[in-house]
Amino acid sequence: MSADQNSLLNVGPDGVSRCWWSGTAADYIEYHDSEWGRPVADDVQLFEKICLEGFQSGLSWLTILRKRENFRKAFAEFDIETVATFDADDVERLVHDAGIVRHRGKIVSTINNAGRALEVIDEFGSLAAFVWSYEPTEIEGDRDGEWPVPSTTPTSVALAKEIKRRGWSFVGPTTVYAFMQAMGLVNDHMAGCAAGVECEQARAGFSPPR
Repeated sequence: MSADQNSLLNVGPDGVSRCWWSGTAADYIEYHDSEWGRPVADDVQLFEKICLEGFQSGLSWLTILRKRENFRKAFAEFDIETVATFDADDVERLVHDAGIVRHRGKIVSTINNAGRALEVIDEFGSLAAFVWSYEPTEIEGDRDGEWPVPSTTPTSVALAKEIKRRGWSFVGPTTVYAFMQAMGLVNDHMAGCAAGVECEQARAGFSPPR
């Protein structure tokens, strides 16, 4: 893909410029406009997103987005304490739930990661405080190539390494960077994207939990 700015934007029927990946599907456009890149400090939302990014591996995000309500129902709205108590019977229930991605390893990982998240909360006061301690202080990666947004950065590598050390799974650097992009730790909307301006304003008024 060319790095020409116009090739990185979609201008919808409403005249709004958006990142090219927002496509034409109404639900994807809504996700792009109202969620992706806006700073999040809620532990449940952070936990849900990192779990869903793990499920997304090998699939499109649109597939996961359209199953998100099913995932929420299946995983107790991603209440961390509740998911941490899931047992073998819950695993079997989830493996047979056609509304979600029925990948046993990812299901078991989500339950494990809930337990690890509780450990982080116990140590740092909140999952958000831990995650936001990895907010980059400057733009990372080469933004001058054909694709201006990297799939990993030194910070995502460092965060992935640390949470793996803490026993999390399905949290490689690419998954972690996608999580960071979505939760507003970075603003990777394309130049000229209307939502990118809004996200930058939201980030400017956001006080990261410490």
